This record gives sequence, C-alpha cells and structure tokens, in this order.
Amino acid sequence: MAEPTAAPLMYDWSFKSHEECQNYYANVTMDGGVWCNATWDHILCWPPSPPDTQVELPCPPLKGVDPTQMAHRRCTGDGQWQGRVLDAGPEDPTEGWSNYTMCFIPEIRQLMDKLYASSEEDAKLKMQVASTGRVMETVGLAISLATILVSLVIFSSFRSLRNNRTRIHWHLFVAMKIQLVIRLTLYIDQYIIRSLHSDDYTPRGIDNTPVLCESFYVLLEYARTAMFLWMFIEGLYLHNMVTITVFQDKPNYRVYYVLGWGLPVLMTAVWAVVTAIKYTDTECWWGYNLSPYFWILEGPRLTVIVTNLLFLLNILRVLITKLQATLSSETHQIKKAVRAAIVLLPLLGITNSLQMVHSPLDSNLVQFAVWTYFSTFLTAFQGFFVALIYCFMNNEVRAALRKSWEDYYSQRCIEDNRRLSLASFQIYRVHGPTSKKHSQDDANGSVAQEIHVTSV
Repeated sequence: MAEPTAAPLMYDWSFKSHEECQNYYANVTMDGGVWCNATWDHILCWPPSPPDTQVELPCPPLKGVDPTQMAHRRCTGDGQWQGRVLDAGPEDPTEGWSNYTMCFIPEIRQLMDKLYASSEEDAKLKMQVASTGRVMETVGLAISLATILVSLVIFSSFRSLRNNRTRIHWHLFVAMKIQLVIRLTLYIDQYIIRSLHSDDYTPRGIDNTPVLCESFYVLLEYARTAMFLWMFIEGLYLHNMVTITVFQDKPNYRVYYVLGWGLPVLMTAVWAVVTAIKYTDTECWWGYNLSPYFWILEGPRLTVIVTNLLFLLNILRVLITKLQATLSSETHQIKKAVRAAIVLLPLLGITNSLQMVHSPLDSNLVQFAVWTYFSTFLTAFQGFFVALIYCFMNNEVRAALRKSWEDYYSQRCIEDNRRLSLASFQIYRVHGPTSKKHSQDDANGSVAQEIHVTSV
C-alpha cells in the first residue's frame, strides 16, 4: 500500500459545500491514472488523490475531538473513495467514508464504542431516549429553580425562621440555585445554537466561545461541590442534634462557611488547573466528566454521600432505640420515624450517586431507558424535593405563613370596618337619624363594630 499523502501544514476550515471544495482544487494536475475526485464530507474537504493511497487531514476542532490527531480516507486502485456512499446526488455528490475514529479523545471513543456496540439503529433509539431525557431534565431543573427561589424568599422574609436549622437550609438552597441557573443557561444556549446553526452560519454562544465556556463549567462544578458540602453540613447538624446532646448549642458558622464555601474553591481550582493542562486542545474541555481527573471533585463528593449515609443509619438506630425504650408497643410510630428518615435521602445527596455511575450504553434499550429516566428524574427534581421537605412541609415555615396570613386578614378586616364606620358617620351627618329605631340600630351597630375591632 502506498504511503499516506502528506497532510497540509494549515487547513482551511471555511469550506461549506462540495462545490467550494472542488473549485479550490480545480487547478490540481492529476497524472498517473484515474484519481479520486475532491470531495467534501460536510466536515473536511478532501483533495483529489492518486489511486491506491491513504489521505490524511487534521481532525476538526470540535467538541470531544483532539485536533492534533489525523482523520484519513482511502482512495482505491480504481480511483474511487473507499466506503459507502453518504449522499450521492447532483447537488451534493459526496461519496466514500471518512475515518474519524482516531480524532475523538479516548473517553469519547470508549463512549461511542459502547453506544454502537449493538447496531446503528439501536444507537439512534438510545439517542432519542437521551434527547427525551434532556427535555425531562430541563423541565425538572426549571421547577426546582422556581421552588428554590420561593423558599429563599420565605426564609428571608420571616424573622421567626432565622434559626440554626433554616440558616443552614438557606446556604444549601443558594448553592443549589447557582448550579440550577448555570445548567439552565447552558442548556438554553445549546438549544439556541443548534436551532440557528446551518451550513453557512454558526451563531456564537457560551458553548462555542473559548474561555467563556470553560469558565461556566468551572463555576458549575464549584456550585455542585458547594452543594455537596452543604449537604454534608446538613447531615452533620441533623446527626448531632439527634444523637449528641452536647452539640445542641449554637454551631460555629465560621467553620461551616469555610467548609461550605471556601473548601470548594480550593478543590475546584485544583481540578480546573489539571483539566486545563490535560485538555488544552479540546474545545470547552468536552468530555471532562468522563476523564479520571474528574475524580478530584467526584472523590470528595462520593465521600460526602457515604458519610451522610452513615449519618442516616445512625439516626435511624437512635430513633428506633429511643422509641422502643419509651413506647415499645407502638410500632406504628417507629415505622413512621423510619419513613421520615428515609425521606431525607435526596436531601443528603445519596441520590446523586446515580450521576457518578456511567450510563449503561452497552445494555439493551429498555434498561438504558429505565436508567436514563429514573436517574434524570431524581437529579433534576432534587431541588424541588429539598424545597418541599425543608420548606413547604416544615412546621415552622407553615406556622409563619399561617400567622402572616392571619395578621394580613385581621388588618384587612380592621381597615374594612374603619371604612364602614367612616361611611356611616358621613351618612349620619348628611341625613341625620330617620327614626328612633334607626338611631338605636346605628348605635347597636357601632357598638358591635367596636367589639369586633377590639376582639380582632
């Protein structure tokens, strides 16, 4: 086999059609038999090549692609590009097959090997499942963000809710809000770019702007790490309140702030530096969550999950022991306590362990769909469940909201009665008492109003 054709030092990425590609190489002299024609495969413009040669071009600077590697095509001995015909038509006579296998970074290549392990049709169906899962995820993130924002407003509006427990809840909700806003912003940006993208136009957005894109993902991972550490603080505080009475004094919030907001800065900075060095040539660090370096962040997060699980088991043990010692015959209360503790699972980050397990791409379609929808639902709606249990179902919050409504209703009644009294007085001044009976009724009404106002 002949040696591969030498790759050009610089490649022109401006080709947008097969016609442009052929015009670019129109003056190339083709000697020595029938050559393969210049062709554009919608990504690269392949030059006319002599028979029985392999042509190499630099990989395109796309997501998940290493541009230092080479893509290649094979021109057969009869002057035809080797491989199946992609779209042989009068307007776009692209033919042959371009091998981009070596272009992908190892993590993406392994992912694609799993995706196409069964068949191309199966891979397309799994991609449709993943697309539906993204829609579910976007809806869940939006609902979670709305409930988190409402919860933050509630916690900030009532002085009675500014205690140790709700103070920790507030910081957890802020960390969740940051990562929810970033994820929704990235998803909306990706949707807009894909909707407006065409062969002649690629809009600029976060997802394809150098430095800006990486900065968004660094901030996203910082917010996720902070969320995990505040979940750990939630578990630690709950565990100490239930099991260790000596810790029921006011917690040291300086330590909590350093742990919840400061430590994630250090962890994220170390991960970002390592990733920037290892993914220098990859656009927007695409596929970074599949690399082993991501465990710089995932390792501590997994430690938080395991620790909170141990906290939960010990809380269950203490609750059951105390109930058995005091009301051993009332097993119903024990079951109720166990159920209440299990509800805390999504709050303490245990459901996030599903995100640390790679999706079963090499399994059958049903298993992949069940895993995708189940894990997506739990992670996307986690903010909603946290707000529901820590805020909307919290007795202190409900009592504060009830008192606020009662105060508002009482004040409204007072204002209505005052307006009614003023109207009655004005009528009296204009018309005077029409009869003794009416005067007595007015007097009784005024007394009744005063009694009502006083009682309110």
